[in-house]
Amino acid sequence: MDKLKKFQLMEKIARELEDVRNSQQAVLEKIGKIEVDNIELSDKNIEKTIPDIYQRTADNSDAIKALLESFQEQTSEFGEKNNVDKLLEQQQINNIK
Repeated sequence: MDKLKKFQLMEKIARELEDVRNSQQAVLEKIGKIEVDNIELSDKNIEKTIPDIYQRTADNSDAIKALLESFQEQTSEFGEKNNVDKLLEQQQINNIK
């Protein structure tokens, strides 16, 4: 795989990780709403189970965030090291020809 294609794939994966992180955040918000709604309902099963689900989801969200930040840094370093801006510029010139 050439360097430009690798960089583009890395950027794609970073965007997908960002999407997963956003989805996890939405799940956490929904779980929180369920917990609040259950205050009025007082379902014992929800009351017992939802805090554990929330915690596991929050832990996963933290892990995804850490992975995303690390991978974004790795992608940026790869781009700088391999002069991806120049490679992109050359690719655009080649496509015009």
